[in-house]
Amino acid sequence: MKLTYHGHSCVLLETGGHRLLFDPFLSGNEQAVVKPEEVRCDHILLTHGHDDHIGDTAAIAKANNATIIANFEIASFFGDQGLTTHGMYHGGAHTFPFGRVKFTIAHHGSSYSGPNGRIALGNPAGILVTAEGKTVYHAGDTGLFLDMKLIGELDPIDLAILPIGDNFTMGPEDAVRAADYLETRAVLPVHYNTWPIIEADVDDFCRHLHSKGVQGHPLKPGESIDL
Repeated sequence: MKLTYHGHSCVLLETGGHRLLFDPFLSGNEQAVVKPEEVRCDHILLTHGHDDHIGDTAAIAKANNATIIANFEIASFFGDQGLTTHGMYHGGAHTFPFGRVKFTIAHHGSSYSGPNGRIALGNPAGILVTAEGKTVYHAGDTGLFLDMKLIGELDPIDLAILPIGDNFTMGPEDAVRAADYLETRAVLPVHYNTWPIIEADVDDFCRHLHSKGVQGHPLKPGESIDL
């Protein structure tokens, strides 16, 4: 599998001939080095309904005829727009052509600024993807929670995608503890430095991970790693 970081919480996971795009916030994201019209994917996975995660979902899904995988409320929201969706919820798993997806809990919110004001879009989630013998966990926007230990026990995690920007999500210290709870082999830090309020020292974070025996991947937007 190959993973490419596109800034904020957006990542592209390529596996078995499939391209999975998570939380495609590209327009209005000064970190992004790719434009929505340049993205190619067949599935879009959404952790929750905030604007900086739903982002360019509709435009990218239409251009690529991609299936949107999200909680039931978000899936219904996009389904009503004529897009192809697959709704899921916490604890549920489903096998897709590319592999297995399981939704986990996350502690955050999930609302969207629509044309008629802000609307609620279900509950936030983390997402586990297992394919080609590897498991990637995108925690979404969340604070630290003890059940991360159970998530790691049930699904051995090769890479955890964890927010570190603080204020709205975990900060670096809690994210280091989350990596320990999850017993992950490696961490991709996300959701930091997009705006001043979520600035974080990613190099210091990765040094703390290393002291715990966990590899940190502080990717810049556009950079990739092989799993």
